[in-house]
Amino acid sequence: MEKVVILCLICTLGIAYATVDDILTLNPEPPLVNGLSWTFYKTSCPDLESVVRKRINFHLKKDITQAAGLLRVHFHDCFVEGCDGSVLLDGSASGPSEQDAPPNLTLRAKAFEIINDIKKHVEKACSGVVSCADLTALAARESVRAVGGPEYRVPLGRRDSLKFATRKVTIANLPSPTFNATTLIKALAKKKLDVTDLVSLSGGHTIGIAHCSSFSNRLYPTQDSTLNKKFAKGLYTTCPSKTTTNTTVLDIRTPNLFDNKYYVDLVNRQGLFTSDQDLYTHSSTREIVKKFAADQDIFFQKFAFAIVKMSQLSVLTGSKGEIRSNCSARNPSSIVEVATDDVIDTEFSVAFM
Repeated sequence: MEKVVILCLICTLGIAYATVDDILTLNPEPPLVNGLSWTFYKTSCPDLESVVRKRINFHLKKDITQAAGLLRVHFHDCFVEGCDGSVLLDGSASGPSEQDAPPNLTLRAKAFEIINDIKKHVEKACSGVVSCADLTALAARESVRAVGGPEYRVPLGRRDSLKFATRKVTIANLPSPTFNATTLIKALAKKKLDVTDLVSLSGGHTIGIAHCSSFSNRLYPTQDSTLNKKFAKGLYTTCPSKTTTNTTVLDIRTPNLFDNKYYVDLVNRQGLFTSDQDLYTHSSTREIVKKFAADQDIFFQKFAFAIVKMSQLSVLTGSKGEIRSNCSARNPSSIVEVATDDVIDTEFSVAFM
């Protein structure tokens, strides 16, 4: 009887028209890691999510493309030693920051400015309470929502790292856009992310831009046979040589809207990166791509699940780390710690965002 009721609710509402509470009830969420909570700031900073939403709306009203930049920062933070706000740190006398590593050189400076602006406004509401790591996760959620994507709950309670990763560690943990699906599957498995998570998180490429250098391997010295010929012709116009520094959109259909058209691109052989298009070629991921291309609601459900799962990677909680007063710098009282290049995840070398 219970199954019938649930099915009827889906039929009546349709996921696209369901309220957030309905969606949360109907769709499972990943289990919470120790130290995180759905209501972490309920008492200490009750207006937190309202403040973050207002600031994101303010900034995206000025430039909608910043949504992709903020989502990308969240990915790059979590994939390198966990979701601890380390990517936000500026470099210091102890060494260059994560932002100075090659895969992060194209992270948008404005995205970091927006996170610092959110921090400033949150500090006015509840000083010294909310971590920059949590603000990064919330900013990504609000950015996805603001450009048409799913609304999902974000578990909170992360604390900020006292150090940034080395260049070697950063490179080793960010999947390259030249990776094929087999390599990506193995790489994400090390993060306890499965094949559905991989395809779902790749859907973040429904918004944003890419530099020619990220996909020039598909054009030079010879054209990738999986590229749609008309699509390739346009790419050659944008990137007339292997060393071109131009950019193009990741999703040619709706570049500033978070939807399932990225997967429609893949089905039509119009994926930009090797790591994108090979998801449609590989037998383990092809059917998921086709399902998402045909059903946006299913994609939204799986994306929400996967990004919440990702947002809990190797988080610092309890008394670990700190709550930064400035997202770009450790608190003055913090002990400076720098990772050594000896600790790396060797299989991970940026396919996501």
